Amino acid sequence: MTVTKAPQQATETPRALRKFSINPRESGIYVAFVLIVVLFTILTDGVLLEPQNISNIIVQNSYILILAVGMMLIIIAGHIDLSVGSVVAVCGALCAVLTVEMGMPWFPALLITLVAGAVIGASQGYWVAYFGIPAFIVTLAGMLVFRALTLSVLGNQGIGPFPDQIRTLSNGFTDGYLGNIGLGPLGGADLASLLAGVAGVAAIFFTQWRQRKARLGYLQQVDPFPVFLIKTAAAALVVLAVIVQLARFKNLPWVLVLLTVLVLGYSLLANRSVFGRHIYAIGGNKQAAELSGVKVKSITFWIFVNMGVLAALAGVIFAGRLNQAGPTAGNAFELDAIAAAFIGGAAVQGGVGKVVGAITGGLIMAVINNGMSLLGQPSERVMLVKGLVLLAAVAYDIWTKRRAAS
Repeated sequence: MTVTKAPQQATETPRALRKFSINPRESGIYVAFVLIVVLFTILTDGVLLEPQNISNIIVQNSYILILAVGMMLIIIAGHIDLSVGSVVAVCGALCAVLTVEMGMPWFPALLITLVAGAVIGASQGYWVAYFGIPAFIVTLAGMLVFRALTLSVLGNQGIGPFPDQIRTLSNGFTDGYLGNIGLGPLGGADLASLLAGVAGVAAIFFTQWRQRKARLGYLQQVDPFPVFLIKTAAAALVVLAVIVQLARFKNLPWVLVLLTVLVLGYSLLANRSVFGRHIYAIGGNKQAAELSGVKVKSITFWIFVNMGVLAALAGVIFAGRLNQAGPTAGNAFELDAIAAAFIGGAAVQGGVGKVVGAITGGLIMAVINNGMSLLGQPSERVMLVKGLVLLAAVAYDIWTKRRAAS
């Protein structure tokens, strides 16, 4: 009997490997993003997807997306950081003092500001990791301390204007290195930006193909090949459509180039490195991670250092965009970053989340802000909608967990 059953098992295994399945917990955020974009596109008569408006959405929310990347790692590890808005303010003020008042060249000033952010992150990470104080308390104290430092440096006055290089990093666009190319009814578009979009599409196909091949090698379930092609092509078309619209306006914003580097780098860090796997292990079960040899204290310390560096970078970007460092800079940025992470799929208990999800969550809030602004809605209504979206995202996460457990 064993001889007759063996061929049957061998023929059933490949079918099981190619079984079509949808993970609602991972896919729900992307479906929601598409639906929100479609809704506001209809309500604004297509203005939402105009080239200039897409560029505005990216440039005006770049600092929140930068913060969301670091916040996602913090939340995956089971912590929270309430101080990032104040760190944005104090680091922007430091960069302004160095470049405007002291006349320091922009690049050394930027490096010093990033180092200052790392020191701030280390000072908070020490109390959380090695002293055992909950991150909520440490970063709440940091929110007050660094806001006080900002007011001490700036008073009630802003410092500006910033050097052209910092303003270009915040608001500028890449040069038309290869000139424009005609796109028929769409008009002209920057050729270099279009080639960058094609390279991005090729990278999407390559990475998805490698992931599919690796899953097959480990005998894991994957989608049928036609479904795989459709899903990958849909993601690639969205990326290419955005690039085409940006190329029609003023080429690629420099902050988009920066965000692309950050997303790729931190995605590799979270998914492919030992450090990233340890972050997920700590958030999933801290005690089990310690018993498995994970250096919990060291990992916790470094993710707060990383958060400080990203907050400093966001502070420079925000100050450069406004062309001055102000005492109220960064107000409520921590709430937007936390909301982006949770909307993007982070679990309240930790151990779950993706960097791309944090970016998607941040873009959802950006589209809501922009769309309701185009519709002339008051700020209190925008806050109401964002709060309801956040509540719905967390409720959806808990519902999917209970459904999986049952």
